[in-house]
Amino acid sequence: LPEQIGGVRNWDYRYCWLRDATLILQSALDAGYTEEARAWRDWLLRAVAGRPQEMQIMYGAAGERRLTELELDWLPGYEGSAPVRIGNAAVEQFQLDVYGEVMDTLHQARCAGIEPSSYAWGVQRTLLDHLKDRWREPDDGIWEIRGEQRQFTHSKVMAWVAMDRAIKTVEQFGLEGPVDEWRRTRAAIHEEVCERGYDADRGTFVQHYGSREVDAALLMIPLVGFLPASDPRVAGTVAAVERDLCPDGFVLRYRTEGVDAVDGLPPGEGAFLPCSFWLVCNLQLLGRTDDAERLMERLLALRNDVGLLSEAYDSDTGRLLGNFPQAFTHVGLLRAASLLG
Repeated sequence: LPEQIGGVRNWDYRYCWLRDATLILQSALDAGYTEEARAWRDWLLRAVAGRPQEMQIMYGAAGERRLTELELDWLPGYEGSAPVRIGNAAVEQFQLDVYGEVMDTLHQARCAGIEPSSYAWGVQRTLLDHLKDRWREPDDGIWEIRGEQRQFTHSKVMAWVAMDRAIKTVEQFGLEGPVDEWRRTRAAIHEEVCERGYDADRGTFVQHYGSREVDAALLMIPLVGFLPASDPRVAGTVAAVERDLCPDGFVLRYRTEGVDAVDGLPPGEGAFLPCSFWLVCNLQLLGRTDDAERLMERLLALRNDVGLLSEAYDSDTGRLLGNFPQAFTHVGLLRAASLLG
């Protein structure tokens, strides 16, 4: 479905994003679906292993790499939402966060007792070598911005995650690697994010270096262990998200209007449901259980007649929008439900 009825945010989602695949794998592990998690892990490694230094953010279901985007201008689009697109140009983007998600998931798979493949650590080492050389570069970010690349704070946090999980893998499983170098890189990323990605005047982390805008992806900071929920910078960021990105109680990814808008598209989209579940998690971690449970109940009430959710929700029309059904959303639901117990 379109992200906005009558708008231009219409994307071809018939592919497998590594980010989504890794999060599904982690959910399968958490739920005890070991065989399914192993199958996901093996698919992930096959997709990446041929040229790990050229890892894409998405692939076809059979590992296809060429996903050229075309606009079908002779089609009117769903309820006049045009252009209709096939393929997805995001395949060409540089999204730094994917390295963190891949490394985290492969580490979690080892911790869960899934036997490592013979070449997994070699693939990971190659990815880390590539990341070490590129983590200071601007990227397109988790939201696949079609404007100019930026130094997105969330992207740097996930680069830290990649190094952190590699270090933990060496420490826990005795694998070989330049762990001292990785520790230095991890420390450098953490220091830079806390210095350049944080607005002390507003008491919040910001969308990208030099910005005053907040981004819902920053809700991942305590969820990935970059900072504990007890850190006042986490509470300040949650407060900023609630203040700036929750006009109807559900969470927008970021503001799409104004001079600081970054995505290069006309403004307007619904609340992003995965981010709303991330807020549930943050509220629970902050000890605001009543607020977390209220938001969770509101989100669960959005499910359709067979219990499924989409990518986004339009509070004005009461319609589910965007990719449907959305794995990213359901993974967020599972994580929030697990935290709430």
